[in-house]
Amino acid sequence: MSIEIVRTYFSSLGMEDRILEFPVSSATVELAAQAVGCIPARIAKTLSFKLEEEPILIVAAGDAKIDNRKYKDKFHKKAVMLSQEEVAEKIGHAVGGVCPFGIPDSVNVYLDESLKRFKTVFPAAGSSNSAIELSMGELMEYSHAKEWVDVCKGWQDQEV
Repeated sequence: MSIEIVRTYFSSLGMEDRILEFPVSSATVELAAQAVGCIPARIAKTLSFKLEEEPILIVAAGDAKIDNRKYKDKFHKKAVMLSQEEVAEKIGHAVGGVCPFGIPDSVNVYLDESLKRFKTVFPAAGSSNSAIELSMGELMEYSHAKEWVDVCKGWQDQEV
Protein backbone atom coordinates (compact mmCIF):
# COMPACT_ATOMS: atom_id res chain seq x y z
CA MET A 1 0.00 0.00 0.00
CA SER A 2 1.37 3.38 -0.92
CA ILE A 3 0.29 4.97 2.37
CA GLU A 4 2.77 2.60 4.04
CA ILE A 5 5.53 3.88 1.75
CA VAL A 6 4.60 7.45 2.69
CA ARG A 7 4.40 6.50 6.38
CA THR A 8 7.88 4.94 6.19
CA TYR A 9 9.19 8.07 4.45
CA PHE A 10 7.80 10.42 7.11
CA SER A 11 8.85 7.99 9.86
CA SER A 12 12.46 8.45 8.73
CA LEU A 13 11.94 12.17 9.40
CA GLY A 14 10.22 11.60 12.77
CA MET A 15 6.95 12.94 11.34
CA GLU A 16 4.74 9.88 10.84
CA ASP A 17 2.42 11.07 13.63
CA ARG A 18 1.47 14.07 11.46
CA ILE A 19 -0.22 11.87 8.85
CA LEU A 20 -3.98 12.17 9.11
CA GLU A 21 -6.15 9.16 8.23
CA PHE A 22 -9.88 9.61 7.84
CA PRO A 23 -12.84 7.22 8.15
CA VAL A 24 -14.17 8.80 4.94
CA SER A 25 -12.78 9.32 1.45
CA SER A 26 -10.48 12.25 0.73
CA ALA A 27 -10.02 11.26 -2.92
CA THR A 28 -11.20 14.58 -4.38
CA VAL A 29 -10.47 18.16 -3.39
CA GLU A 30 -14.00 18.61 -2.05
CA LEU A 31 -13.97 15.36 -0.05
CA ALA A 32 -10.50 16.09 1.31
CA ALA A 33 -11.56 19.57 2.42
CA GLN A 34 -14.56 18.08 4.25
CA ALA A 35 -12.41 15.40 5.89
CA VAL A 36 -9.72 17.88 6.97
CA GLY A 37 -12.14 20.68 7.86
CA CYS A 38 -10.65 23.40 5.66
CA ILE A 39 -11.52 25.31 2.50
CA PRO A 40 -10.95 23.37 -0.75
CA ALA A 41 -8.22 25.77 -1.89
CA ARG A 42 -5.94 24.57 0.96
CA ILE A 43 -5.97 21.02 -0.40
CA ALA A 44 -2.69 20.56 -2.28
CA LYS A 45 -3.70 18.40 -5.21
CA THR A 46 -1.00 16.47 -7.01
CA LEU A 47 -1.47 16.27 -10.78
CA SER A 48 0.43 13.70 -12.88
CA PHE A 49 1.69 14.58 -16.37
CA LYS A 50 3.79 13.00 -19.08
CA LEU A 51 6.71 15.13 -20.26
CA GLU A 52 8.93 13.58 -22.96
CA GLU A 53 7.56 10.18 -21.92
CA GLU A 54 8.71 10.80 -18.33
CA PRO A 55 6.23 11.42 -15.52
CA ILE A 56 6.21 14.71 -13.62
CA LEU A 57 4.05 15.90 -10.74
CA ILE A 58 2.64 19.36 -10.27
CA VAL A 59 1.27 20.18 -6.83
CA ALA A 60 -1.30 22.97 -6.95
CA ALA A 61 -3.94 24.56 -4.74
CA GLY A 62 -7.34 22.90 -4.75
CA ASP A 63 -8.99 25.81 -6.55
CA ALA A 64 -6.35 26.05 -9.30
CA LYS A 65 -6.59 24.60 -12.80
CA ILE A 66 -3.77 23.95 -15.23
CA ASP A 67 -3.41 26.80 -17.70
CA ASN A 68 -2.41 25.09 -20.96
CA ARG A 69 -0.62 28.19 -22.30
CA LYS A 70 1.43 28.68 -19.12
CA TYR A 71 2.23 24.95 -19.00
CA LYS A 72 3.46 24.97 -22.60
CA ASP A 73 5.48 28.16 -22.01
CA LYS A 74 7.20 26.51 -19.02
CA PHE A 75 7.72 22.96 -20.26
CA HIS A 76 7.71 23.55 -24.06
CA LYS A 77 5.21 20.73 -24.51
CA LYS A 78 1.45 20.36 -24.45
CA ALA A 79 0.05 19.25 -21.07
CA VAL A 80 -0.72 15.52 -21.25
CA MET A 81 -2.00 13.86 -18.10
CA LEU A 82 -1.06 10.29 -17.23
CA SER A 83 -3.83 7.69 -17.36
CA GLN A 84 -4.93 6.09 -14.08
CA GLU A 85 -2.92 2.99 -14.97
CA GLU A 86 0.18 5.05 -15.77
CA VAL A 87 -0.16 6.98 -12.50
CA ALA A 88 -0.18 3.78 -10.43
CA GLU A 89 2.67 2.26 -12.44
CA LYS A 90 4.98 5.27 -12.78
CA ILE A 91 4.22 7.26 -9.61
CA GLY A 92 3.40 4.41 -7.24
CA HIS A 93 0.20 5.89 -5.82
CA ALA A 94 -3.35 5.36 -7.06
CA VAL A 95 -5.43 8.29 -8.27
CA GLY A 96 -7.16 9.79 -5.23
CA GLY A 97 -4.05 9.38 -3.08
CA VAL A 98 -1.32 10.70 -5.35
CA CYS A 99 1.23 12.76 -3.47
CA PRO A 100 4.83 13.88 -3.97
CA PHE A 101 6.19 11.63 -1.20
CA GLY A 102 7.51 8.09 -1.46
CA ILE A 103 7.80 8.30 -5.24
CA PRO A 104 10.59 7.17 -7.57
CA ASP A 105 13.61 9.50 -7.54
CA SER A 106 13.27 9.91 -11.32
CA VAL A 107 9.91 11.72 -10.97
CA ASN A 108 10.37 15.49 -10.96
CA VAL A 109 8.04 17.48 -8.69
CA TYR A 110 7.01 21.10 -9.25
CA LEU A 111 5.05 23.30 -6.84
CA ASP A 112 2.62 25.81 -8.29
CA GLU A 113 2.55 29.43 -7.10
CA SER A 114 -1.14 29.01 -6.23
CA LEU A 115 -0.07 27.31 -2.97
CA LYS A 116 1.95 30.27 -1.68
CA ARG A 117 -1.19 32.08 -0.45
CA PHE A 118 -1.38 29.71 2.50
CA LYS A 119 0.69 29.18 5.62
CA THR A 120 -0.04 25.45 5.43
CA VAL A 121 -1.69 23.08 2.95
CA PHE A 122 -2.88 19.47 2.97
CA PRO A 123 -1.47 17.14 0.33
CA ALA A 124 -2.58 13.49 0.27
CA ALA A 125 -0.39 10.93 2.01
CA GLY A 126 -0.59 8.00 -0.38
CA SER A 127 -4.17 6.81 0.05
CA SER A 128 -7.67 8.02 -0.76
CA ASN A 129 -8.36 8.73 2.92
CA SER A 130 -5.22 10.49 4.14
CA ALA A 131 -3.44 13.85 4.23
CA ILE A 132 -0.61 15.63 5.99
CA GLU A 133 -0.48 19.31 6.93
CA LEU A 134 2.72 20.99 5.75
CA SER A 135 4.08 24.52 5.52
CA MET A 136 5.37 25.74 2.16
CA GLY A 137 8.96 25.18 3.30
CA GLU A 138 8.16 21.65 4.45
CA LEU A 139 6.31 20.89 1.22
CA MET A 140 9.30 22.06 -0.83
CA GLU A 141 11.78 20.13 1.31
CA TYR A 142 9.91 16.86 1.75
CA SER A 143 8.63 16.65 -1.84
CA HIS A 144 12.15 17.32 -3.15
CA ALA A 145 10.51 19.72 -5.60
CA LYS A 146 12.71 21.06 -8.39
CA GLU A 147 11.19 24.53 -8.28
CA TRP A 148 8.16 26.74 -7.93
CA VAL A 149 6.27 27.22 -11.20
CA ASP A 150 3.38 29.36 -12.41
CA VAL A 151 1.28 27.02 -14.56
CA CYS A 152 -2.22 27.40 -13.11
CA LYS A 153 -5.18 29.71 -13.50
CA GLY A 154 -8.49 30.32 -11.78
CA TRP A 155 -7.16 30.86 -8.30
CA GLN A 156 -6.05 34.51 -8.39
CA ASP A 157 -9.57 35.89 -8.07
CA GLN A 158 -10.70 33.48 -5.33
CA GLU A 159 -11.46 34.71 -1.83
CA VAL A 160 -9.64 32.69 0.82
